[in-house]
Amino acid sequence: MTKVIAIAHEKGGVGKTTTVINLGIGLARQGKNVLLLDADPQGDLTKCLGVKDPKALRHTIATCMDHLIAHGEEDDPPDFAYTDAIRQHDEGVDFIPANAGLAATEVTLVNSMSRETVLRQYLDVVKQEYDYVLIDCRPSLGLTVINALTAADSVIIPVQAHILAAQDMDALFKTIGRVRRQLNPRLQVDGICMTMVDARTNLARTTVKAIRENYGSLVRVFQSEIPFAIRAAEVPEKGQSIYAYDPNGRVAKAYEALTKEVMALGNREHEKAQDYHAR
Repeated sequence: MTKVIAIAHEKGGVGKTTTVINLGIGLARQGKNVLLLDADPQGDLTKCLGVKDPKALRHTIATCMDHLIAHGEEDDPPDFAYTDAIRQHDEGVDFIPANAGLAATEVTLVNSMSRETVLRQYLDVVKQEYDYVLIDCRPSLGLTVINALTAADSVIIPVQAHILAAQDMDALFKTIGRVRRQLNPRLQVDGICMTMVDARTNLARTTVKAIRENYGSLVRVFQSEIPFAIRAAEVPEKGQSIYAYDPNGRVAKAYEALTKEVMALGNREHEKAQDYHAR
């Protein structure tokens, strides 16, 4: 059974794309079939996975969603297949790229039938081949993000160890609650992942403590904290994960630990589902 996880935060620069890549490739290193989906018109995930010129791509998540908006869930016509957008990365994950065309798609969604469920319709076609689908959400709470939350089983929220990033979570939690009530009752929050933690600074230590105290009784705050490291900041332009660029570094070890926490969650959910069906 496929688990779809949206990596979301309203604020930019908190480590969403980095978490999608390194968690996704971490899961692949554990033997899982993984699909990464770029749901941000800036195409940062796409560029970080080695695509030099996203605007030149013929097939993206936008073209797939545009086709669904125009034609519905009919069979693929001879000149179009929903799998055309799926690309392979040499570290063992598949990914669906995005570019600026997704911004135009979001405008089109406003007047579309079932405007909140187009991405879910698309993933229902292609996700069966994967154990995990990770969605890199744009830093907003617009229709593209609503589509991602409607398509997802759960959300992971990266939070930079800085007080401003921590303060921006209330709107996201309200949106998640609204999507759960109106569109996707199965949606849950897997947890908050602290990123860019510089344990040498009082600010980082204070922020992490505040997150654990203020949110820890409501949602999981992952034990694995992603440290700040200069070498990690160099990775995006390399087109590879932290495991390939700095395999023995602290960030690689932290993402490996986070991967195991996420897998443990999935195993517990699978066991609960088996118990439910056995009754």
